[in-house]
Amino acid sequence: MRHVHASQALLDAQRHAFDAAPYPSLATRRDRLTRLATLTRRHRDEIAAAISADVGHRAEMETRVAEVATVLQGARFTRRKLRRWMRPRRRPVGWRLLPARAKVHYQPLGVIGIISPANYPWSLAWLPAIDALAAGNRVMIKPSENTPATSALMARLAARYFAPEELCVVEGDAEVARHFSALPFDHLLFTGSATIGREVSRAAAANLTPVTLELGGKSPALVATDADLEKAAERIAFGKWLNAGRTCIAPDYVMVEASRLEAFLKAMQRQVARFYPEGTASRDYSSVPGPEHRKRLEYQLHEARNHGCRIIDLGERLELPDGGAKLPPTLVVDPSDALAIMREEIFGPWLPVLGVRDMNAAIARVQAGHRPLALYAFTEDAALRQRLLEQTHSGGVVFNDTLWHNAVPALPFGGIGESGSGAYHGEAGFQRFSHARAVFIQSRRSPVGWLTPPYRRWLLRMLGL
Repeated sequence: MRHVHASQALLDAQRHAFDAAPYPSLATRRDRLTRLATLTRRHRDEIAAAISADVGHRAEMETRVAEVATVLQGARFTRRKLRRWMRPRRRPVGWRLLPARAKVHYQPLGVIGIISPANYPWSLAWLPAIDALAAGNRVMIKPSENTPATSALMARLAARYFAPEELCVVEGDAEVARHFSALPFDHLLFTGSATIGREVSRAAAANLTPVTLELGGKSPALVATDADLEKAAERIAFGKWLNAGRTCIAPDYVMVEASRLEAFLKAMQRQVARFYPEGTASRDYSSVPGPEHRKRLEYQLHEARNHGCRIIDLGERLELPDGGAKLPPTLVVDPSDALAIMREEIFGPWLPVLGVRDMNAAIARVQAGHRPLALYAFTEDAALRQRLLEQTHSGGVVFNDTLWHNAVPALPFGGIGESGSGAYHGEAGFQRFSHARAVFIQSRRSPVGWLTPPYRRWLLRMLGL
């Protein structure tokens, strides 16, 4: 209960501070972004150690690339572009209203709440904070209760580099998270599962708080007839087994034409052996934390095995001294849609590989399912690419690779349908956490007085009204 009251007090303090300075200058916003980047850059070793302690083992290079570098790049890009984003945008008024003028003025919303997940506990807290601070807001972050070491480090560093009325981190368990989502923020961003996302939306709805949901889903990878199988296998293997598959935009299943299925499976085995020559014992392969999460994954694989699916283990399970475990990369060949591994987002190191008749069948399968957070297609066929862009829906599309659209700060990142709502990153994030305020400036020489009663029909005819 003490944490619950503390959250409300922090919100009140931030709102009071915002009301006293509702439109921070460019210099103030840039200073906040600089401090956020410094906080990450100076303490990158502590960040890597804390995340690894929370999950059992996280490959240090994965933390450097996916957590530290993305935050530094996002802050640098936003700081450089911010002057232009803040500038009011002129809009045409139409000849009938000339010489009046119109523009859009981007106004800070107020206090932004951010609920971040456990899989990328640093970057998925600070990346939306970058956008919120750039837009001139105050920020409260509730990190996952499943990453206590990282959350504690985040709270300690936030208190060192920011005043609590600028930005603060609220630690606590699931009860604190539920109360946090019910606070009357001016905008709330949640990253996590669709199940919890629904609960967050219901809690926020009581205050009419706008919500951005970054969820997940089953992101497909399509390997077309003209694709280079070795290159496709290399890029899919990287995207799938980064962070042991615990990436919301990881390829969740692969569709390849049945005539090339066996060749693709062999290519995948070669790439995994190249990436992790010591198997799961490699320091470059991360662990899967949490007994409940591992139990769910083990059930998926057990059910698929019992239903006669061919299972190709690409390593051995490795138990860690702290009770965690590394689950090996595993291919599951042609599982049926009725199995849990095809109904649920996997969020782990299992990869279903399905043989399909052709790309028409693959596209039909994508269209029939929930709209994914990402869609990956390996092809040089321009017509097929255009068809995928026009006939399928997903949060993002990547051709001939995986994941890297998330590393482009100028691209919006977000889902659609079951995979989320709203987008952030870069200018899309600046606009997400701003109010686009319509401004109309009437001229002293305006002719609109002619349009007041008594109405002149000849004038209405002349104006085409």
